[in-house]
Amino acid sequence: MTLDVGVLGYRFMGKAHANALSRLSMFFPAAPAVNKDVIVGRDADALADAAEELGFDRTATDWRDVVDEVDVFYNLGPNHVHAEPSIAALEAGTPTFCEKPLAPALDTAEEMAEAADAAGVPAGTAFNYRFVPAIQYAKNLVEAGELGEIHHFRGQYLQDWLVDPEAPWSWRNDEELAGSGALGDLGAHTVDLARFLLGDAAGEISRVSGHLRTFHDERPVEGEDGTRPVTVDDAYSAQVEFESGAMGTLEASRVANGHKNAHTIAIEGSKGALKFDLERLNELQLLTEGDRGFQRVLVTDEDDPYVEHWWPPGHVLGWEHTFVHENYEFLSAVAEGGDADPSFADGLAAQQVLDAVERSDERGEWVAVE
Repeated sequence: MTLDVGVLGYRFMGKAHANALSRLSMFFPAAPAVNKDVIVGRDADALADAAEELGFDRTATDWRDVVDEVDVFYNLGPNHVHAEPSIAALEAGTPTFCEKPLAPALDTAEEMAEAADAAGVPAGTAFNYRFVPAIQYAKNLVEAGELGEIHHFRGQYLQDWLVDPEAPWSWRNDEELAGSGALGDLGAHTVDLARFLLGDAAGEISRVSGHLRTFHDERPVEGEDGTRPVTVDDAYSAQVEFESGAMGTLEASRVANGHKNAHTIAIEGSKGALKFDLERLNELQLLTEGDRGFQRVLVTDEDDPYVEHWWPPGHVLGWEHTFVHENYEFLSAVAEGGDADPSFADGLAAQQVLDAVERSDERGEWVAVE
């Protein structure tokens, strides 16, 4: 059986997933066969170029003509177009994969999760960092109790592409289109990793104390005179408490000078600790009971998660490989009739935390995650 895939969106994420789909059969022979059937967007000329570049058979300028024709629908568009096409695809019985954050706002994310529950087909949220081999290795350590009782979680996601006040305005700077700024764009990943890594060891994030800040209130519009207002955050930070009593700190910024894509995770427990840095994604810094200091673990051995599909030990993987792993897991769920993981429910759970951070900032006090 070959799965015909339809993809809404052909820029950054469209390229990342098209690249992954092209490599599935070569490196994951057990993966379901896929056909890059149709790519969807508004600009017919740009779509034609994208279809040729990314290897799609045809184009469509209206997702409504696609969602009930394909075997799998990928929604990789901007945040404000996540809900309607995804819900329509699910109502048509089409397995659906949606970029994060699931929606610009919590109420919309709830509608999407409800549609996924009612559809009874795989519905996946795009949290690709779950599929870094070192992150999978770290999860196994936590689940095995190697770190003991979890005391602390620290997550930072720092970028600097908006440091310059003359950096042009984009949809990511608009609340109606994006929902939030660094909080949703970057913080969604960190929240999901906190949930994924700690799981039963610490439970869900139960309450938060958050702070959001916009450093540049307006930005120039590329190719035009004048500026447009920035209505989302440039940065956020939050203190969090987990159900177990473990404590955590979360932070993200798109104006953190000197940082390109620095997503770092630290977990400390009663028996050990670990540290991860996305910019060194093949490594973990690990401290286990009895060690005198952190040891560098290179997660590239054949028996490490996903690595048997790639290169000999020490031949490191990169950012793009996370999408291959992510697509393998999602499409396998589609072919086998299983549940997507991470699911729309996971996307909603992350959105509930993001919403709580915003509410906390507005009120200036701790709030419960609801």
